[in-house]
Amino acid sequence: GELDVFGRVLCLGETKHGPRRLARARHRDDSDRSVRGDTERLEVGLRPERQHGGRGLVARDQDRGLCCDAGGQPDQQGESRGAGSGSTHAAMIRGGMSDIALFCEGLVKRYGDVVAVDGLDLTIRAGECFGLLGPNGAGKTTTVEILEGLNEPDAGTVSVLGHGWSRDARALRERIGIQLQETQLSEKLTVLETITLFRSFYSKGLAPEEVMRIVRLEEKEKSWVRKLSGGQKQRLSLAVALVGDPEILFLDEPTTGLDPQARRQVWDVIADVKARGGTVLLTTHYMEEAERLCDRIAIVDRGKVIALDTPAGLIARLGAEHVLEIETESLPDLERLRNLVDVRDLRIDGTVVSLTVREVHRAVPALLEELAAQSVTLTRLTTHHATLEDVFVAMTGRHLREN
Repeated sequence: GELDVFGRVLCLGETKHGPRRLARARHRDDSDRSVRGDTERLEVGLRPERQHGGRGLVARDQDRGLCCDAGGQPDQQGESRGAGSGSTHAAMIRGGMSDIALFCEGLVKRYGDVVAVDGLDLTIRAGECFGLLGPNGAGKTTTVEILEGLNEPDAGTVSVLGHGWSRDARALRERIGIQLQETQLSEKLTVLETITLFRSFYSKGLAPEEVMRIVRLEEKEKSWVRKLSGGQKQRLSLAVALVGDPEILFLDEPTTGLDPQARRQVWDVIADVKARGGTVLLTTHYMEEAERLCDRIAIVDRGKVIALDTPAGLIARLGAEHVLEIETESLPDLERLRNLVDVRDLRIDGTVVSLTVREVHRAVPALLEELAAQSVTLTRLTTHHATLEDVFVAMTGRHLREN
């Protein structure tokens, strides 16, 4: 999108599906605006549902069949309308949503014949770092764009901090921060000018000097954007996402293309946001990044969540702690290898055979003995602790970085 500010064009960035244009910046004070959430007014026993055309939520009294809109006005039709208003959301309303930062149910998004998101459900708690993992084209970015209010779903329910985008978009913009996959900032502004400009878009937030300290750009305060390195530009894009002091921070592959040192600097910033009580939704291709930062992880493939747990919980689903990888001069009898002692799973990827095992000291001697019995020459053997990458391959048959 673009903002025309003082005669200069500032490009905020592009989404996966093209540029997003934002309205011309206006100086206005919305501090006294009354903000009311879609779900905050719903009473116990009422179920949220979408109104005609997807405008907000309505509540149904399940005992009397009476519908009310978000303002409490009765709806005489009393019919269920829209996708995604099921028992899960009803249970959340009855139990309270004060600890839920993001929620979506039955999310669907199509582009022609391609189903990018296919009935996806997520519940993200306030204060946690939640990771979305999956190969390119899995639906991660589309899902994040819908939660950010940059894209509209074809079906499903979305709640952000207890509010809906259709009714409370302006208020929600004040409470979230977004770092897109690619961000283009005005190259003729300095670091301080850029952060100050973005700070002016919010009624309240952090001081630009404090944000520079958080992202470690104090020494570059007077440097033009075009003079920054790739890692410094990435931290600057993170700074403009943080300057409004967001309750939720959306990060779409924030460390792609960065060197190891720059990546770890971004990790420190994310850890600082979480330590201050913020919620982080992170998409990434890097397994060590997800394991280090995320409290819980959802693995997404072909528009669906195929697994959701803590990093340790996902790895435990393999049923073993180690992976043996071997290469041989000729292909061994895989069924005989699969039946070896302590082997829990076997996969083949090109010339590499991977065996998931519980105890390496028992599995390796049995493997070597079996290969000798088959007169198969071993050319390479490695072993490592099971990782999220192993989990993903076991569940989908694809590596995380595959297109």
